[in-house]
Amino acid sequence: MAFIVLNCYNIPQRRNRCVYTTPPVCCSICSDAKLKDPFSLAQKDLQNLYEEIKKQLLVSKAELKVLCDYYFDGKGKAFRPMIVILMARACNVHSNKEGVLLPAQRSIAMISEMIHTASLVHDDVIDDSDTRRGKNTINKVWGERKAILAGDFILSAASMALARIGNNTVVSVLSQVIEDLVRGEFMQLGSKENENERFKHYLEKTFKKTASLIANSCKAVSILVNSDPEVHEIAYQYGRNVGIAFQLVDDILDFTSCANLLGKPSAADLKLGLATGPVLFACQQFPELHAMIMRRFSSDGDVDRAWQYVLKSDGVEQTNYLAQHYCQEAIRQISRLRPSTERDALIQLTELVLRRDK
Repeated sequence: MAFIVLNCYNIPQRRNRCVYTTPPVCCSICSDAKLKDPFSLAQKDLQNLYEEIKKQLLVSKAELKVLCDYYFDGKGKAFRPMIVILMARACNVHSNKEGVLLPAQRSIAMISEMIHTASLVHDDVIDDSDTRRGKNTINKVWGERKAILAGDFILSAASMALARIGNNTVVSVLSQVIEDLVRGEFMQLGSKENENERFKHYLEKTFKKTASLIANSCKAVSILVNSDPEVHEIAYQYGRNVGIAFQLVDDILDFTSCANLLGKPSAADLKLGLATGPVLFACQQFPELHAMIMRRFSSDGDVDRAWQYVLKSDGVEQTNYLAQHYCQEAIRQISRLRPSTERDALIQLTELVLRRDK
């Protein structure tokens, strides 16, 4: 089946089912036996990350502190701070700063995790989710009102930490993330009748809800060390493309991974009425899905039927191909920086994003 092109995203057509070929730069990097794992490489800089976050959340009311600390238990992947740290060091090497991490850059890594966690707390309220990261959600344990207040407080603490950096441009860049998160959530509440508009809507929503935080955090750390707008754009585009790919894989895992691995129920998106990449691609083969998408899988049996259509189609395969496309673009962008261990780790990270199973 041919891959439908969305011209506004410059996505290439897929004319056959051949195995995706990774760009040469990635092949040479990934074959290097001395290449360090991205998570291991950033581990030293991320030590005590959650303890430092908890210090930002100091409050006199004991219950509020327990709520705010709930997800900062050190069991998260710290995926976003890790990318920010590696991007900061890669940009520092590129800018002849010997890769030394600036305190403000580390603060941005911390802030990125705080913003992300606050958004998870609010998402769980909106979605009425029961589990997150393998345990009960805050709204399940303490109720919706307290969960909303906890998310608000984490976000306010992140904003105060951001203000203390003292760079107006960085403040402006990361403030865009908050706007994108809200706009993305509103976009998720709606759907589009036209098929091409629907996919464009899906990718834009994916950027705003997931990739904007990574893209703008990467841009922010580059601004702190380099005044060249071209370097800022490289950092931004790497984060944007990796972020979108990460979410596309997440959408795939909703159909291919068991609940124990994900830490949340499978088919969760369908149950929430959301048509993600695998469903949108499956709709090209099974037009019956169109009506289900428009009514957000609300009729009896819709979720099960949609699930079966996706499994019968090549929707998962096509979504994976799309994720590979975004990773290829991320590699192209980051390869424009001067070679460094951290730059190479960011290239390798694209492979880890595609291969992850949770």
